[in-house]
Amino acid sequence: MKNASRSIIRLSDIDNVVVARVPLDRGNALQLGDEELTLLDAVDVGHKLALCEIPAGTAVRKYGQTIGLALRDIRRGEHVHVHNLGMASSPVEHGFGAAYKPTALIRPEATFQGFVRHGGRVGTRNYLGVISSVNCSATVCRHIAQAFGSEALREYAAVDGVVAITHGSGCGMSGNGEGLELLRRTLRGYADHPNFAGILVIGLGCEVNQVAPLVEVLDAREPGLFAALTIQDEGGTRETIDAGIARLREMLPIANRATRSTVGASHLTVGLQCGGSDGYSGISANPALGAAVDLLVGHGGTAILSETPEIYGAEHLLTARAATPAVADQLLARLRWWEHYTSAQGADMNNNPSPGNKAGGITTILEKSLGAVAKGGSTGLMAVYGYAEPVRARGLVFMDTPGYDPVSATGQVAGGANLICFTTGRGSTYGCKPTPSLKLATNSALFKRMGMDMDFDCGGIVEGEMGIAQAGELLFELMLRTASGARSKSELHGLGDNEFLPWQLGAVM
Repeated sequence: MKNASRSIIRLSDIDNVVVARVPLDRGNALQLGDEELTLLDAVDVGHKLALCEIPAGTAVRKYGQTIGLALRDIRRGEHVHVHNLGMASSPVEHGFGAAYKPTALIRPEATFQGFVRHGGRVGTRNYLGVISSVNCSATVCRHIAQAFGSEALREYAAVDGVVAITHGSGCGMSGNGEGLELLRRTLRGYADHPNFAGILVIGLGCEVNQVAPLVEVLDAREPGLFAALTIQDEGGTRETIDAGIARLREMLPIANRATRSTVGASHLTVGLQCGGSDGYSGISANPALGAAVDLLVGHGGTAILSETPEIYGAEHLLTARAATPAVADQLLARLRWWEHYTSAQGADMNNNPSPGNKAGGITTILEKSLGAVAKGGSTGLMAVYGYAEPVRARGLVFMDTPGYDPVSATGQVAGGANLICFTTGRGSTYGCKPTPSLKLATNSALFKRMGMDMDFDCGGIVEGEMGIAQAGELLFELMLRTASGARSKSELHGLGDNEFLPWQLGAVM
């Protein structure tokens, strides 16, 4: 006889499924109050189990919300997953702003140690960046960055490193289309990012994405911390590499003068990500991150919720928290765009749960989205931004991005995120130079198995050893320490040099 309180999790009194906390064997009996529930199937950790008879075509409920419809009659005690649970329509009722409440600021404001840049923006790291305008200059950028290993930087202790920001686009595209504008916006966001003390932009010379219009609108930097080169003007590959190395050597002493100072948490902008999700993501790590976000927003900071295909089916929870009807309308407009976009590609919005997500217990995009939205906490939704647009508003905001983590996080960093918090249940390894990335494990088994990659263990929530509020407080403290210079696991492993991945739209010609 298993103790039901230790073997299953029921998230709402109106739910008709529960989540297995431990592996459950067929024939096991669970004591539920005065009743016994006998399992008709084996149910793995993170997977769902029917609490009652669920007739075909009726709603299956988790989190107190509909996550899909029964494809056939589901018996009490049966495993509920892809074989008997299908999609339901996304909710159409939206109480715009019904749950919006102005945020009461917490005082005194929390602080961290950051780099105050020209113009007042604050960085959490102190890198130099080598940015390619086009794929044709990517190899040159990488060779320049590779010249500045640990030995070359030994005398520059305040400089975190030299990062090559390269990509696979920049030419073979329309000279005035959406694809070019999106790429330029992303590259400008990185070039202006406060985690870069200085930047070097390198082009080939004949590409569609010309260097001059790319850099002419960049924010002013301290003298000596900006340079631009083109391979054709420099006389070739070797000449450009030599010239680029020389420019960075001139920047290093200036960048090394940067020092950290005490700044308010209002200068912290956190990109929220989840990848490799499992059945616990919406139970532990995402709600814990949401609790930390509420604290961040309370202290005047900003959090960027993204991955538009992964809020599908849960958008009503966000429109209810919209600060204005216009914000809610903007969010729904982006979802309508995605419905059209996926349909035109012969796909649908429920394609999103990956094989790994399903192996971890997630069945439909509705279920995944309801868990994913929990990352955004409970405060008002203040603004909606396009991909890689500069984030100006304070508080919780939304940025339209794909669900693919590297593409999504690239947009957030371009928008100004100086810290990334990334929840995972299956185990995602991700670095994001120049922005530190914290990995939050949904369960303790993952945290132990991949301890060299995980920064925070949310498994105590699943085990009943830690509350969501407590986890949020601990995570907020970790966010401040990391923003102050404490290294994330991905930084200790040197991850983050290859994860810059702008969203590519438009024809490749």
